Amino acid sequence: MVSSEHVKNPDRVAAGLRASIKNPRVSDEAKAHATERLQELESRQHIDPSSTHENRVLDLRLLIVSTQDQNTSEDAKKHAREILSAAGIHEQDIDPEQHETRVLAGYKAALHNPKVSEEAKQHAREYLKEHDTA
Repeated sequence: MVSSEHVKNPDRVAAGLRASIKNPRVSDEAKAHATERLQELESRQHIDPSSTHENRVLDLRLLIVSTQDQNTSEDAKKHAREILSAAGIHEQDIDPEQHETRVLAGYKAALHNPKVSEEAKQHAREYLKEHDTA
């Protein structure tokens, strides 16, 4: 899975693209490419622009999880991949073992979280039992 230091901050990417567009030393071809990329980034930016970088990283991690979840529809997985791609994250960047470790850790944490419903805790127990970690 992608760690927080490897996730590109979309605000910084957009700022770099804007700087390239305004830089007189950048070729017209590069400016056109930067303009196209900036428009693509802005049109596909589905994460709340007012959120912090840490919250965006969490949002992206949740999208990564959805691409791996067998219960997620193919349309939803495709949409998640599009958002991740716009943020500079591609499937080959995701370590499946680290992903599974984090999923299991999340279910274990849910069992001890008083804010988690009993129904969700039961689901966590079943998932952990299915994966021989209960």
